[in-house]
Amino acid sequence: MSAPQPAIARPHDDVTAIPASEWPTIALIVIAYGSWFTLTTAYGEWPTWIVAPCIAVLLTFHSSLQHEILHGHPTRSAAVNRLFGILPLSLWIPYDRFRALHLTHHVNDRLTDPIDDPESNYVTPDAWQRHSSFARWIFEVQLTLAGRMLIGSWWRIGWFLRSEARAFARNEPGVRAAWITHLILCVPVVYWVTAVCDIPLWLYIVAMVIPGNAILLIRSFAEHRARAEVSERTATVEGSWLLGPLFLFNNLHSLHHAEPLLPWYRYQSRYRLTRDRLLAENGGLVYATYFDVARRFLFRMHDQPQHPLGRAPSRPAA
Repeated sequence: MSAPQPAIARPHDDVTAIPASEWPTIALIVIAYGSWFTLTTAYGEWPTWIVAPCIAVLLTFHSSLQHEILHGHPTRSAAVNRLFGILPLSLWIPYDRFRALHLTHHVNDRLTDPIDDPESNYVTPDAWQRHSSFARWIFEVQLTLAGRMLIGSWWRIGWFLRSEARAFARNEPGVRAAWITHLILCVPVVYWVTAVCDIPLWLYIVAMVIPGNAILLIRSFAEHRARAEVSERTATVEGSWLLGPLFLFNNLHSLHHAEPLLPWYRYQSRYRLTRDRLLAENGGLVYATYFDVARRFLFRMHDQPQHPLGRAPSRPAA
């Protein structure tokens, strides 16, 4: 039985209208890398309490750009796009692995599955029984927004690196090449940060990389839920004047899963046109803002860690 393929487009994706070179995205790429060089250079001249949060936010934005790039932007050349996104400013995840795992996440009929979806927040009932009491507590704490932001980055990065080490040892397809390329590219990034800008590596990781990922986890916190119907598994956060641009409007997540080729600068206009259909399809799973998400789930679990159906049913929505 062949593996399911990622959902790349649906009939209403207006692919032909996307230009060969998307200058709004190219401009953001130039701004992102230029800002990173500027802010890292400013370390020692500006107070650390200013530089560190600014770089953390910038790393969040860079991750959003990498997400945009892996979905086929800003050009029609996968090789050129890869060059735009491959520099590992956050150090911990290879771009090629991010792309492979995220496109697997877009196999929509496997969405939220504890095994098949690499971005699932759920575990199978059998796996839950095997986990220690401490591990179960960690899972449950991360299902609150406060827990996700405080310890989520440490846990998830550690979990990812352990999983990747096992995949590397098993020589799974593409893993070793991705990591070797990644580690080679980490060398100039680390050299620039530590030798040129004199930022201690521990400070870059603890005060910039980890907080940057924690901000990103706000977006992913409540964007999916386990349901039998595929179309009801993805949420939308409608109003976000601050975090929306930082996430390149991926807060409109039900739209993203419906039309994954849509560029970031068309999300808002497209959402206004398709809002009624999207909310009808996802069962009205919508939050007004991220403050609404925080109000509901800052200290209360968003869901249970065990997948309620054990595994996600392979049944696409009608």
